[in-house]
Amino acid sequence: MLNIPSNAVTVNVRRMGGGFGGKETQGNQFAALAAVAAKKLKRAIKFRPDRDEDMSATGKRHDFRVDYELGFDEEGRIHAVDATYSARCGFSSDLSGPVTDRALFHADSSYFYPHVHLISQPLKTHTVSNTAFRGFGGPQGMLGAERFIEEIAYAVGKDPLDIRKLNFYGQPGSGRTTTPYHQEVEDNIIARVVDELEDSADYRARRNAIVAFNRDNRYIRKGIALTPVKFGISFTMTAFNQAGALVHIYQDGSIHLNHGGTEMGQGLYTKVAQVLADSFQVDIDRVKITATTTGKVPNTSATAASSGSDLNGMAAYDAARQLRERLVAFAAEKWEVPVSEVIFLPNRVRVGEIEIPFPDFIKQAYFARVQLSAAGFYKTPKIHWDRKAGRGTPFYYFAYGAACTEVTIDTLTGEYLIDRTDILHDVGRSLNPAIDIGQVEGAFVQGMGWLTTEELWWDEKGRLRTHAPSTYKIPLASDRPKIFNVRLAEWSENAEATIGRSKAVGEPPFMLAISVLEALSMAVASVANYRVCPHLDAPATPERVLMAVERMKRV
Repeated sequence: MLNIPSNAVTVNVRRMGGGFGGKETQGNQFAALAAVAAKKLKRAIKFRPDRDEDMSATGKRHDFRVDYELGFDEEGRIHAVDATYSARCGFSSDLSGPVTDRALFHADSSYFYPHVHLISQPLKTHTVSNTAFRGFGGPQGMLGAERFIEEIAYAVGKDPLDIRKLNFYGQPGSGRTTTPYHQEVEDNIIARVVDELEDSADYRARRNAIVAFNRDNRYIRKGIALTPVKFGISFTMTAFNQAGALVHIYQDGSIHLNHGGTEMGQGLYTKVAQVLADSFQVDIDRVKITATTTGKVPNTSATAASSGSDLNGMAAYDAARQLRERLVAFAAEKWEVPVSEVIFLPNRVRVGEIEIPFPDFIKQAYFARVQLSAAGFYKTPKIHWDRKAGRGTPFYYFAYGAACTEVTIDTLTGEYLIDRTDILHDVGRSLNPAIDIGQVEGAFVQGMGWLTTEELWWDEKGRLRTHAPSTYKIPLASDRPKIFNVRLAEWSENAEATIGRSKAVGEPPFMLAISVLEALSMAVASVANYRVCPHLDAPATPERVLMAVERMKRV
């Protein structure tokens, strides 16, 4: 905006209360206006829009329409998919290109399509420019795939879960491992995740009980659904898969950490600090994290694509590795012991037969003129993507999960309750189980809001009318499932060399909420004795549920 070099601008990002994608581009207009005003007026400028202005002016998740044709056999096995994904993008391109690309990357969900033709259509409209939101097109693509499964299940008269399992990607060598974008699914654990949840949630017995309940109740109906998640982890723009970190160790043994990731309540600062503390075997209180700033770590990628811990954790680990190698070499020379006899223990270092408190060890290294500062760097290996050819390996690995949800609807009003949800989610070897379970719970509730209550409505002039909490209904604490069981797949370990063999947890659990929409769909379908696919579109507000029930009555 000001035509000045990047070295003349320092961007500091303090902890945010939340991000969910809106931080990627939506702050740009306010930052640009503030920069111009500051330059012109030669004084500090702050923009702070109120909630109504913010909701009206900033972009939303893209709403999609999916038109599709499916080929399948009498068992329900998919043979061919031809689908077009049209998205309302708003008045400018913003991030709509990569968002609609990522929708296609997840249009297969967890399913193998032997023959497939997918097209995205980003559509310019006279509404606010839509942008990134948790999942970045992946949820819309995955929701379309679950509708495919639902259509087939009703057409062949089977439980949708059986159709899902029939169409899962297979194990290596099965001939059913190639995605539509020609990446091989080598780490597939979806069948195990789904089988374990099916058993622990007692899905079969509960579904039979629900079918019996619906047969005996005229106005109140129930539904249950178990849906899978397979989500690719990495930026599909290969260049963004890089990160830096700066680590200093001071004379007193305290550690300073700065990296390119931003903290928005997802626990990134804590996880990366844990990586550093573990590397030196010191208490985490010894590690001080400072606000993300381009003055310390330049050329940072967005904290997005669920890759914050993967990228910045590995960059911090690289910095720690450099420092450890210098410290080990110093100790081996000073005390004349083999390198193998220099071992970092909790808050101390063993050198041969002696043990030295970590602060004392660092002070001696300082007086020996050992460099106690390091810049770490990491770039994700193995990935590449040729967009023009539509093939490559855009994802380093996949994160998996499954959710089983039971609902109750009132067929006279369309109102409903979420009775119970059971979740089993794959985060590899968790860096911090408490943070990860919180991410899964929060993502599910947020996804539930996206698919049920959060309805956006524009007037004929393209103005958003649902621009305040009075008209835009986010989930309340009282809306969460009355019984909410969340577990991590503790047996899972990332096959790739990620930090601690962990997996990303930011976006993947968002799609677990598809189980809510599918359960509502079953409850609606019961009105016509499960003979017809309900075509219940999202968000499934009480009004839409009621209209779907009325369609079923006419059937």
